[in-house]
Amino acid sequence: MTRLFAAAALLPAGLAYDVSIDIEHGQIASVEQGSSPATADERHALLAPAVPNLHSHAFQRAMAGLAETRGPGADSFWSWRTQMYRFALSMTPDDVEAVAAQLYVEMLEAGFSRVGEFHYLHHDIDGRPYANIAEMAERIAAASAEAGIGLTLLPVFYAHAGFGPKPPIEGQRRFVNDTSRFAELVAASRRAVRGLERAVVGIAPHSLRAATIEEIREILPLAEEQPVHIHVAEQLLEVEDCIEATGARPVELLLANTPVDQHWCLIHATHLTADEVAGIAASGAVAGLCPITEANLGDGIFCGEAFVAQGGRLGVGSDSNVQISLAGELRQLEYSQRLAQRSRNVIASSGQSTAVELLNRAGQGGAQALGVGSGIAAGNPADLVSFAPAGAPYLPLADQLDAFVFASGISVDDVWVGGKKQVIGGKHVKSDAIRRRFESTMRRLLGA
Repeated sequence: MTRLFAAAALLPAGLAYDVSIDIEHGQIASVEQGSSPATADERHALLAPAVPNLHSHAFQRAMAGLAETRGPGADSFWSWRTQMYRFALSMTPDDVEAVAAQLYVEMLEAGFSRVGEFHYLHHDIDGRPYANIAEMAERIAAASAEAGIGLTLLPVFYAHAGFGPKPPIEGQRRFVNDTSRFAELVAASRRAVRGLERAVVGIAPHSLRAATIEEIREILPLAEEQPVHIHVAEQLLEVEDCIEATGARPVELLLANTPVDQHWCLIHATHLTADEVAGIAASGAVAGLCPITEANLGDGIFCGEAFVAQGGRLGVGSDSNVQISLAGELRQLEYSQRLAQRSRNVIASSGQSTAVELLNRAGQGGAQALGVGSGIAAGNPADLVSFAPAGAPYLPLADQLDAFVFASGISVDDVWVGGKKQVIGGKHVKSDAIRRRFESTMRRLLGA
């Protein structure tokens, strides 16, 4: 058993002081408030639950910073996607594993403890399935094991290029399966993660552009009561195309024709009507927000104030992985609401710290979306983060989480996943070796 003592800790009910946490077999065995530290206790100033990163495309970490030159016309998600396809068609399994391992190190150093890998780079460069249909899934599993991050693997079903449905285009050849082959992929993906502690496998129909309602219904039993993730209503063009093809908006169509419930995570859900906001909140599904990527791609702003007011559940993910920052995702989420509403502290309840509210919501919603428990409470995984106040030692403990998200001086110190410390003093225990392999891979990919 390991015992941690924190001068302050973020518990489900809020910030508490003089907290002792016992960890046994990777789980929190007990939590005691108002305690005193024992000689053998590992002491920390401030502890919080590490937050799940509910949405990632690991291979896209390789193109971070490489799509920021304006083209001859107006740039958008769709022009960015063309660049992404070019990059996706060049990466080998070794490349994907090296890039994913580096990404997962960066997530852990940022304060994330688990990743929801929305995994759609399935096939060989020519579009043919590997002899082992789960070759790429195994590489994601290996990268997560090396980095020590929790993994919820979400094999993606991708069959079409657009509403109609339209046949897939050449740039999508590594993604595409029919429903029968997808069933094989899901089964093989479950075998691929058998050696990982607390791994979860769900499914991810990519979007209503890439999977029809009928196909989604057909593959849903493959989820086996585990998470179901889907991109929806990310761009206005998607909404317009959906209305033209079906007579309904994407979220409207999904809620009316599929059993959306607490197992589902609707990624982005950016462009919603009031009825759709209410419908998602009532369903119990999680809104999977990726604020940095949504801002980077110019997608739009989620209806956060209205959604939270109706009891909606949300979490955050890093999506395209252009930047890995827990504080940055939470800050961008809140700042987008402030800009839209021309107000301050929008997500927080009356009298509540905005950072505390954001961390609790992202922790609880992310855990639900990834099929695990979260929070500093007995029985939950010992996924924790401690903070170092070195840059602002004068700040009271009660203000340090707000400084972490919105100011400076407070940084991630240590991170535990399943009770095992993977980050010490802000640095991952394997960061040097993983970084060297990543940089070698990137030089080869970029021809440097």
